[in-house]
Amino acid sequence: MKVPSLILTALLIALATAVSQAQRIPENAVTPSEKSRHTAFMRQIKDGKGDFDFVLIGDSITDAWPDRGHDSYARFAPWKPLDLGISGETTEQVLWRLLNGELNGIHPKIVMIMIGTNNLGIDPDEKPERVAAGIKKIIETVHAKQPQAKILLLAIFPRGATSREVNRQRVDEVNKLLPVLADDKNVFFMNIGPKFLDSQGNLPREIMPDLLHPNGNGYKIWIEAVRPKLEELMGSPLAPAAAPAASLAPGTSTQIPTKTLSK
Repeated sequence: MKVPSLILTALLIALATAVSQAQRIPENAVTPSEKSRHTAFMRQIKDGKGDFDFVLIGDSITDAWPDRGHDSYARFAPWKPLDLGISGETTEQVLWRLLNGELNGIHPKIVMIMIGTNNLGIDPDEKPERVAAGIKKIIETVHAKQPQAKILLLAIFPRGATSREVNRQRVDEVNKLLPVLADDKNVFFMNIGPKFLDSQGNLPREIMPDLLHPNGNGYKIWIEAVRPKLEELMGSPLAPAAAPAASLAPGTSTQIPTKTLSK
């Protein structure tokens, strides 16, 4: 029984090698290959000649907005947005990027920050004070590198189905420490988390299917919750919301019914 197994293994290795060789050219091993999102951001900034008025900083929740919430993200177009969100990142990883060039060569009017949930997700022993300290350092770094920019700091979004979930409670503990980071002159704080919850404090899957990341409906809630403050700080309006699809019946709305949202 061992011989056929060895033969099969050898055949699989040979096949994998052949496929690999077919996909490669002699120059591959000596040609630098772009794989870093940081490098991609730096190229995006250079290609755009730094002409971005609105910068978003965060993790996967921010990163996914242009794709999962395409219609709502498109409303930022008049402000020439730059989305610097990367999936899975913690406060310290964001700090590294900001200190290594992602805030260079740009002069935004507003920087919106929402970060910290991954600190809690990867370390069950992470202390709220540590997460808040990381967020504070990010704010200080943004302000030092972009003193003209107004900063809108958002509380970490709720996660988990109910208020009894451990991770929901840990998020709440961090959020309690964040308002003092705002001075209402250069840094402003908003907790829009309740907008995503129903009247019982539950997080509907119709808004965050995995109880962490918004879908298109969740991003519409996000943009409407921050729109008044952002427009005030920017001094100009967002693009209008897209009209409902023509296939919908008259009077049908694509928005989440208001009765499902907390007041």
